[in-house]
Amino acid sequence: MANPILRQKLDAGEFIVVPGVQDMIATVVANKVGFDIVYGSGYWLTASALGLPDAGIATYTEMVDRMRTVVRTSNAAVIADGDTGYGGLLNVHHTVRGYEAAGVTAIQLEDQEFPKKCGHTPFKRCVPAVDMAEKIKVAVEARQDKNFLVIARTDARAGQGFDEAMRRLETYAEAGADILFFEAPQSEEEMRKACELFDLPMMANMSNGGKTPILPAKVLAEIGYALAIYPAMTSLVAAAAMERALRHLKAEGVSQSPDIPMSDFYEFCDLIGFQEVWDFEKRWAR
Repeated sequence: MANPILRQKLDAGEFIVVPGVQDMIATVVANKVGFDIVYGSGYWLTASALGLPDAGIATYTEMVDRMRTVVRTSNAAVIADGDTGYGGLLNVHHTVRGYEAAGVTAIQLEDQEFPKKCGHTPFKRCVPAVDMAEKIKVAVEARQDKNFLVIARTDARAGQGFDEAMRRLETYAEAGADILFFEAPQSEEEMRKACELFDLPMMANMSNGGKTPILPAKVLAEIGYALAIYPAMTSLVAAAAMERALRHLKAEGVSQSPDIPMSDFYEFCDLIGFQEVWDFEKRWAR
């Protein structure tokens, strides 16, 4: 069953900050901090699990399994990156049913050709808008829970310009999308114009290092966005921290430094569920 909290927050007009999680360590830390909704990013889950770029290489089977694990680990509702739906209309139907069965709360589908590419990298190509609209219609019809939401993303800005991206979003709204996602706007002005054009909830992508300006949540809310995802933050912070620690280890031969923050081991054991294991062993020890 989809978690109703996303629909409830959207209906209440509450701006939603949604951090990305690239693995289960990030997921349990998000649990600790107390986020209600998290984002399963195709880019970062592929990078962390497979060591591969977000270029349509990961399969549906790999990604739905990864999303299922995020849902199992997370206390929060999960918005899941569904790429292009992994093929044609039958694939989209199968993908939506699979992601819903995995327990995710919303699926993001994009209008790139398959295999897709990261939205902030070059050489993207989009399918005709009418083909994407059919995918949205299939996705909406395939879902079985009204709380499972369909997010329609367009990547047309890079190759076809702002106006074409807006035309596509209008088409996707008419096809039944619950949330619209204008990928990679290149200025705050474009972000404002897009939000002014649509009554449906708009999702912002605050991808560190991408083409879109990184703005505070209160500014995004004022612009007209309903929610924002932060897919890259935890991954880039973790990679930088690991590199710094590894460089220190290589140079000094010591694994600890007052300049390098490190989580407490036993606190992390508790986060990952060891206390339940220890309690079980105490009860059943022979």
